[in-house]
Amino acid sequence: MARSRPAYEYTEAEDKSMRLGFLLIAAGLLSLLGLGCCWLRPALQERGGGGSANCTVLAVRQLGERFACTFSCGAACRGTARYPCLQVLVRTSRSSAPALLHEDERQLRTNPKCSYIPPCARDDQENSENVTYKQKYWKEKVGLQPFTCYFNQHLRPDDVMLKRTHDETVLLHCFLWPLVTFLVGVLIVVLTVCAKSLAVRAEAIKKKKHL
Repeated sequence: MARSRPAYEYTEAEDKSMRLGFLLIAAGLLSLLGLGCCWLRPALQERGGGGSANCTVLAVRQLGERFACTFSCGAACRGTARYPCLQVLVRTSRSSAPALLHEDERQLRTNPKCSYIPPCARDDQENSENVTYKQKYWKEKVGLQPFTCYFNQHLRPDDVMLKRTHDETVLLHCFLWPLVTFLVGVLIVVLTVCAKSLAVRAEAIKKKKHL
């Protein structure tokens, strides 16, 4: 005759549920710690040494100099093409001196001399057309309309950026999903423990009735 399992012992399904809950809790905590080191610290440094300002376009020009970029044409196929250098000079509300505009910090680090790096195509002419399109955009569509730009004293205090690398949306998603994972794990563990506690109480009440 098979020995009956005591009411206070977890069944195999409950044991698996508890393990899943603890696994989700651990994964959520590790993700939060990793993202905190990789994302939160740079974002705080960026915000601590920078701020926002109102910018107005002063001049849009192409330099005669061309820069190299790398394009991909397959799994094991790479090549080098060139694109013209576009500079967008702006005046900021924090200074009367002209400042060079950049797309973001990544673009600033990649090519601090230019304001725009086009998607690298194999054909140099296509790269030139992309740069010319961007030049017309700043001249005709933006013109003298003010827009928000950002600066970073730690990077290049005389340059400004069109957008931050670590914006609120990216930070929100990076911390939201690990937090959701952690909370789901906690919920699974709590529900499993509560269900087991209710089952033990029900078993105890049932035994009392038979006495």
